[in-house]
Amino acid sequence: MSAAPTWGLVVETTLGTGERKHTEAQVVAHVTGSREEALAELERRARGYSPTHPLSPRRRRLLRVGDGFLLVVDGAWQSFVTRFTVAELLTDSAAPQAPEPDPVPAPEAGTAPEPVAEAAPPAPAAAREPELDADGVPVRPAWLGRRDLS
Repeated sequence: MSAAPTWGLVVETTLGTGERKHTEAQVVAHVTGSREEALAELERRARGYSPTHPLSPRRRRLLRVGDGFLLVVDGAWQSFVTRFTVAELLTDSAAPQAPEPDPVPAPEAGTAPEPVAEAAPPAPAAAREPELDADGVPVRPAWLGRRDLS
């Protein structure tokens, strides 16, 4: 059975005004589980999102699109858009690498090797509860240690 996929929650928002108006994107969180779970978390974030622009919003519309949500906020002179997208994480160049196991030292000549204790099998993934920070984001990323992401 393969591990549950990890989803990136991406927010693309309009910054600046006039000629300096542009869009910037960032991954705001990761969700491990089903796509539906990731979309539910994304919707929660989209509903509570308060964009920088416009300063005096006149109308706010949240629309569902195939892979997320689109927030359109009309100001006095311009409209500003924020796109919320869920996307499956395939690779991450900044993901920490699994540590190399410590090499076992060779026994000295003339001595008997010490017996090796067998390690207990790890707890099943379903039995481990992830440690969460104050915002509900896992402290240890779910992709850490996954062999299928390298």
